[in-house]
Amino acid sequence: MSRIGKQNLNIPSGTTVSFEKGVFSVKGPKGELKKDFKEDLVKINISEEGITSEPLRNDKFSKSLWGTYMSHIENMIKGVNEGFEKKLIIDGVGFKWEVKGDKLQLNIGYSHPIFVDIPKTISVVAEKANLTVSGINLEDVSLFAMQVRKVKPVEPYNGKGIKYADEVVIRKQGKKAA
Repeated sequence: MSRIGKQNLNIPSGTTVSFEKGVFSVKGPKGELKKDFKEDLVKINISEEGITSEPLRNDKFSKSLWGTYMSHIENMIKGVNEGFEKKLIIDGVGFKWEVKGDKLQLNIGYSHPIFVDIPKTISVVAEKANLTVSGINLEDVSLFAMQVRKVKPVEPYNGKGIKYADEVVIRKQGKKAA
């Protein structure tokens, strides 16, 4: 049994939820999200008490998607009401970032600037050493933050690079003099 799938999700006031023909849609104060789900695996019930679900088949695949679908629905409801935010920190001499239109320009020690496309569904605010990525879709926010971090991950010796604000970097000791 899925612990997440068994839970009842409450629908906040000001949020409308619908599930028709395999498309789950949520509308809230910050926007609207839609996601496709397979109807033949998990049954999703929407009532005034909240959202419940149950697997339609008794196989491993249906049971594994049961909790996954409920997690996606919970993230969609949270996104249209509160939104999601990821913070990144850049550390290094001469390292900087700048938003230019729909691209993020990174100057991080390479001979050329690196450009990362910003999706239309998120907003990016670049300050001196901080970058804030926010939006209503958790997948888009996390994917963009991961793409930016992947350009120059923090190296363990000097601690230079791009990291999440809450990331703990395990530092290594350099060579010892003989």
